[in-house]
Amino acid sequence: MKFMAAYVRVIERFNRRVGRAVMYLLFVMMAVLLWSSFTKAAPFMRPSLWTLETAQFLMVAYFMLGGPYSIQLDTNVRMDLIYGAMSLRRKAFVDSFTVLFLIVYLGFLLYGGLNSLAYSLGHFSQDSIDFFTGLTIAFLSGGPEAASDQLGVLERSRSVWRPVLWPVKLVMIVGIVLMLLQAVAEFFKDIERFRTGRPTVGGPVEIETGNTPGEVR
Repeated sequence: MKFMAAYVRVIERFNRRVGRAVMYLLFVMMAVLLWSSFTKAAPFMRPSLWTLETAQFLMVAYFMLGGPYSIQLDTNVRMDLIYGAMSLRRKAFVDSFTVLFLIVYLGFLLYGGLNSLAYSLGHFSQDSIDFFTGLTIAFLSGGPEAASDQLGVLERSRSVWRPVLWPVKLVMIVGIVLMLLQAVAEFFKDIERFRTGRPTVGGPVEIETGNTPGEVR
């Protein structure tokens, strides 16, 4: 149980810091859209080609990297028709079962995301794990130049701006990994809640208020 408590504390502390930093991307996205409107309305300026896709990329980062923190705070949308009337231990039992489906789903999503990232780096077959293994070995042994030799034609957007797509896909991979780690932490918390009947174990209540696990004010 000490391992589970330590895992929950480390993962939730990290995801909390990431989530609270990512919140400010909303203001960056607003600034980008404001600049887009300004360049379109000003008669002495040409409309910027990069603003729309940049705002979309920022939204992806905001959503993917902030998702684990949203789960941690239990602010995700759910249906409480029957669940809301359950006891704490029964809720923990149901949550410990349903979170397994989320973990499996995120596993498949991570595998597909790795294939998509490999495709954006010019690798068009399905063995993305071998590709990233070779890319890592090349980088560690020969540096950036050796790693670049492993790359093919980089995938680009079909817009007029035509940015490369691997950075936003890499952000998505990072977000999926953080979500997967947070889902495992939720599983551990559900097990502990079912075992002890306490409301929280190293979760958002402890982090936000400084209470000890299980102490709610």
